[in-house]
Amino acid sequence: MKKLIILGIVVVLALFIFSGINTMPRLDEKVKASWSQVENQYQRRADLIPNLVATVKGYAEHEQSTLEAVIQARANATKVTITPETINDPEALKKYEQAQGELSSALSKLMMVSEQYPNLKADQQFLTLQSQLEGTENRITVARKDYIEVVQEFNTAVRTFPTLIWAKLQGMSVKPTFAATTAGAEVAPKVAF
Repeated sequence: MKKLIILGIVVVLALFIFSGINTMPRLDEKVKASWSQVENQYQRRADLIPNLVATVKGYAEHEQSTLEAVIQARANATKVTITPETINDPEALKKYEQAQGELSSALSKLMMVSEQYPNLKADQQFLTLQSQLEGTENRITVARKDYIEVVQEFNTAVRTFPTLIWAKLQGMSVKPTFAATTAGAEVAPKVAF
């Protein structure tokens, strides 16, 4: 009987040890890397905006308020950042999403302005920037999807046995993920050129 109890304890300890002492840090690093890719794509979009605004400005000088709104939204979006330390803060993530949503909205208005200028719609630089912006928006969508999946994997590990033990021992908890925070976000904006 003693041997059976000792064997049971050894098996439980072995399961405990091999169940994931490194799982939680590995998953945490995956979340951070995935978030970096999201930020990378948002930064790419922010970098395209000055060129886009400059191109539109040449054709649409009396659309100054729209151009200024885009510039201001870009400035606001670049002020709100998420670091590996603040990625666990749902409020910080919400503020980041809101700033990025405002930038998306301002860009949509800018694209609608371009409809009023046939020469702008035919400008090669504008067409190139438009294509790059569209590609970047797609990359943002993919990066956000990948981030959501990695956070789901992490959160599942934090909440299931036996990895929840390691998570608690290492002070890890459920991480927030993206949510549609923009009113009307369930409907894609119509951008016609």
